[in-house]
Amino acid sequence: MKPTLRDCFEKELARATAAEGSGDLSQAWRHLERAHVLSQAHAWPHVRVHWRMFTFGWRQRNARELFGQVPRLVLAAPGSWLGRTPRGNTGGADVGILTSMPIPEDLQAMLDA
Repeated sequence: MKPTLRDCFEKELARATAAEGSGDLSQAWRHLERAHVLSQAHAWPHVRVHWRMFTFGWRQRNARELFGQVPRLVLAAPGSWLGRTPRGNTGGADVGILTSMPIPEDLQAMLDA
């Protein structure tokens, strides 16, 4: 992961932590989803964001998210290594594991940089 992209990724994770800390759970989740889009091509960051989604689900007592993150945790690294991740997928259990999605323009610019 290039340093500029890593910095953007880390900022999204930090924003997720801050939003959750202030009680803004929807904003926290949004930042995790954005971090996921940025991480998909890189195995370790990709696994990291799925772990963060899993632990977020745990803290919210969200069984659907917990169970949905288990296969994603298993498949994230191999998917990244093989280039088989669906572009733009936001990573949550509410989205099909192989569903491609549009990438927001600001994130696409970060990925292109």
